[in-house]
Amino acid sequence: MLTFANPTDLILEISDTTQQQARLHSQSFSNSYSRYQAYVNELCLNTVLQWIQEDVTPQAKVWLSTNTLPSFWELVNGTAVIIDSKKVMLVPQDTIDLSELRVPQEWVDIPNWVGDYYLAIQIEPEDSFVKIWGYCTHEHLKIKGSYDASDRTYSLDANDINPDINILTLTLQLCPTETTRQLINPLPPLPQTQAQNLITRLASPEIINPRQNIPFTLWGALIEHSGWRQNLYQKRLGIPEQWSVLQWLQHGVSQIAENFGWEKLNLQNATAGARSTTATQPQQTLSRQLQIAGQLYELLLTSQPEDTWRFELRHLTVGLTIPAGFKLRLLTEDLQNFPDNEAVATTAVESLYIDVALEPGEGIVWEIEPLPENYDREILRF
Repeated sequence: MLTFANPTDLILEISDTTQQQARLHSQSFSNSYSRYQAYVNELCLNTVLQWIQEDVTPQAKVWLSTNTLPSFWELVNGTAVIIDSKKVMLVPQDTIDLSELRVPQEWVDIPNWVGDYYLAIQIEPEDSFVKIWGYCTHEHLKIKGSYDASDRTYSLDANDINPDINILTLTLQLCPTETTRQLINPLPPLPQTQAQNLITRLASPEIINPRQNIPFTLWGALIEHSGWRQNLYQKRLGIPEQWSVLQWLQHGVSQIAENFGWEKLNLQNATAGARSTTATQPQQTLSRQLQIAGQLYELLLTSQPEDTWRFELRHLTVGLTIPAGFKLRLLTEDLQNFPDNEAVATTAVESLYIDVALEPGEGIVWEIEPLPENYDREILRF
């Protein structure tokens, strides 16, 4: 920790290791603008998160998971961190002008992205420090802040920002139920065909700042869908399809999918579901481990006759069951329900499964209630 410019400023030193890692990771972006944005955000995240874990709570973590960060930083400035039940937004600014806090609209008006608290952060990569000079709540930012349509940001004057970070740390520890958010209306649903057209249109890395190329209602709905956001990021980098189930079975699970926990199992004489009396004996099964309510489970995916696929949830420990109230649900790529798309455990059961017939190229999104830890929607392509 360095000396303080103001009594309430918190100034943290950026380590050499953090800088080296951020430089290396920043190469995995589509253009110089995104590379620098990712570099600054990684410096900020790793430095501030270390302070939070040491001084506030060791359980603090990145919202969703670190594997999702590139798809955010390619498109928008900012990172969300979870501290107990609250989401704290880190929005770094590499400017000496500390007269206001500026927050991209995505972190304010996309319902699933909204934070509880927003940290005002100045970052100086060349001088190797991060300064946290204040904070505000989402509610305060919406009420007191000004919206700038030219760059789609909310700005809050420094006079309206609480400068004492110590108050925030005490509030997080002692007042977990404090009202922090203003209600945000859901964004209009985005049809699948339109989403695919937008992804194709914005896939060129020559579009430096795609977030300002289409109306916000379309943009927000597009990137709020995690699968579409990942797809846009990968297309901007020229990465081939990473979520093809058929390719996984034929050639092995892609590296990106492995990072999210998927693996291919070679099982002999194993059934996909204990309640099925007609299922074939699958030779290959795709599996993903999940942590739900402190317990480990696995989601299994196996092919069945006549282009049918089985999604099955089991407890990872043999002999243990799925509690009553758990739900396994499948949705279309654009998050629509369809007949027989949900299995519910009305009592403790050995497994939950859904059989679904799919057309070539069709995408499916899986959901589980209660939500698995670090859950982020995926589009599995068949």
